[in-house]
Amino acid sequence: MSFQKVADLADRANQFVGSVVAWLTLAMVLTTVTIVLLRYVFQAGNIIMLQESVIYMHSACFLLACGWALGREKHVRVDVFYRTWSPYRKAWIDALGTLVFLFPVAFFILLSSLEFVAQSWSVKETSAQPGGIPALYILKSLIPAMAILLILQGVAELIRNANILLQGEGESQSISPTHTQSTDREEQA
Repeated sequence: MSFQKVADLADRANQFVGSVVAWLTLAMVLTTVTIVLLRYVFQAGNIIMLQESVIYMHSACFLLACGWALGREKHVRVDVFYRTWSPYRKAWIDALGTLVFLFPVAFFILLSSLEFVAQSWSVKETSAQPGGIPALYILKSLIPAMAILLILQGVAELIRNANILLQGEGESQSISPTHTQSTDREEQA
């Protein structure tokens, strides 16, 4: 399998997860409206499970969409200097950022969360709230899943940046690593 196919596979995986997770935002809105109606219109008392479900969905949106956001250039970036640089220089900065910051942090999150999540699964951890969702261990499982998706997307970004760097400074002037990647992926979606 070629490196480009690996990058494309990582993109597709994160695109799929991002598309599924996007629907959670609608579910969160509808659930919040339901909670408000139940509490203030129908005076319902015990709706803790519904309230916690909004927290679960919100967590899933942030944790599982990290890789998708990175692949679509939706992450936070300080563009004061970056936006004026050549695609070649941007590729260098992005590759170094991936190797020096993204991978170490993502691997740290992955490795440090495994025992935390395993412990939660071993006792089938539930909500601390009476009437809450009896599956806190599933929510905690999203932490290593986020790290894995972020690592996958980091590999894809590193492959793309390496391709630009291998082309050399002169040949990559017409290619914008960030704009071209996001535009191509959005057209495929």
